[in-house]
Amino acid sequence: MVATIFLLTQLVYNDSFILTEILVGGIIIYQVYGLVQFLDRTNKEIVSFLHSIKYDDFAHTYHTKNEGSSIDALYEEFNKVIKKFREIRAEKEAQYHYLKTIVQHVGIGIITFEKNGEIQIINAAAKNQLNIDQIKNIRQLKSVSPELVDTFQMLKTGGRDLVKIERGGDDVQLAVYAIELSLRDKEFKLISIQNIQSELDEKEMEAWQNLIRVLTHEIMNSVTPISSLAATVEDDLNYQMKNNTLDQITNEDIEDMHLALKTIHNRSDGLIKFVNDFRNLTRSPMPNLEFMEIKDLFDHILILLKFDMERVNIKMNCEIEDDLNVHVDKEQIEQVLINLIKNAIQALAEEDDENKTKEINIKAGHHEKSGIYISITDNGPGIDEEALKKIFIPFFTTKKTGSGIGLSLSKQIMRRHKGSVTVKSTVNKGTEFVLRFPVMEMQTA
Repeated sequence: MVATIFLLTQLVYNDSFILTEILVGGIIIYQVYGLVQFLDRTNKEIVSFLHSIKYDDFAHTYHTKNEGSSIDALYEEFNKVIKKFREIRAEKEAQYHYLKTIVQHVGIGIITFEKNGEIQIINAAAKNQLNIDQIKNIRQLKSVSPELVDTFQMLKTGGRDLVKIERGGDDVQLAVYAIELSLRDKEFKLISIQNIQSELDEKEMEAWQNLIRVLTHEIMNSVTPISSLAATVEDDLNYQMKNNTLDQITNEDIEDMHLALKTIHNRSDGLIKFVNDFRNLTRSPMPNLEFMEIKDLFDHILILLKFDMERVNIKMNCEIEDDLNVHVDKEQIEQVLINLIKNAIQALAEEDDENKTKEINIKAGHHEKSGIYISITDNGPGIDEEALKKIFIPFFTTKKTGSGIGLSLSKQIMRRHKGSVTVKSTVNKGTEFVLRFPVMEMQTA
């Protein structure tokens, strides 16, 4: 095209024939048109390449003429990029199928769904646990359990709940956990479901065995001496009656019999108290909930226990957040707190080191994940690992005069408040009890 333009210029300066100039000018126009077409074709190839990337279409390839031209070099680079994308896509697909296989074969039920309830993934374990075939929306699970659908929709990230459903005529307890996720500007929720019925049955059996073991131990401790003393008194009286010597019973024998009957009476009273304690444990009332400020709860309790702490020379430290409200039954939670603080006082009273500063630390605050907590810590002798495993079992106690129902009753009260009580202890360092309450919004008029 440059040569043709140069030729046209020479023809114009040399006053050549007009037809020759028109012919050369036409050639230039044709060359310009060809150049534009060439550039347009190249641009279209680039656009086509970019569309292939945009829409994940890597089937197309670009043919080179092996002439060493720039177009051939461009096409070779296009083919290399497309080949690399093919490899990446194949690797991603393999990884996707690998993860999909894992999700489908994992023992825990997994369901993911969007805000409108549209299900993205539901694995085989979830279908088996819910006894369903294929569903497209979680609302279809209402036929299984309306409560389950409500739980799926209400749970937030980190939330957990227990839901009982009926499957094949049997009640099944499901543990439900939720995580809220966002992917490509879409919000969805991942739910994991686990059938814990067998674990609950096993724990229930273990709890019954522990309870029966403790009950048997306590009852035998009372019944054995009662039976022994009663047999002794009966044998003495039978001997006197057979020999017609009842009128010859000495004062010493009468005192022995009186002491035996008194012991039988005392042990019987202890057994009756034990049975009453057990009855109280099984008849704890449902909580009458109201909003209370934690500081108000402790103000009353610390005044009540002030004398006990001063008697043992205990230093009390309190760190309670302002305006911290809990939705509780005041009397029941006071009972729990008094029990835990008195346990700490009794533990510190047994501390042998006279130079040690005896302390009870109380903290109350709000945790982002676990809700409202109350921590009661002492620096007493601590609890050994074996006793720590049994500490919430009814009637188990490490104290000489303890009934063993305080902590089990406290745990029952916290469970009825939808909360929990946990314990950590290190021998010779101290013990910490933590109460956790769910966060409840106060209703305003």
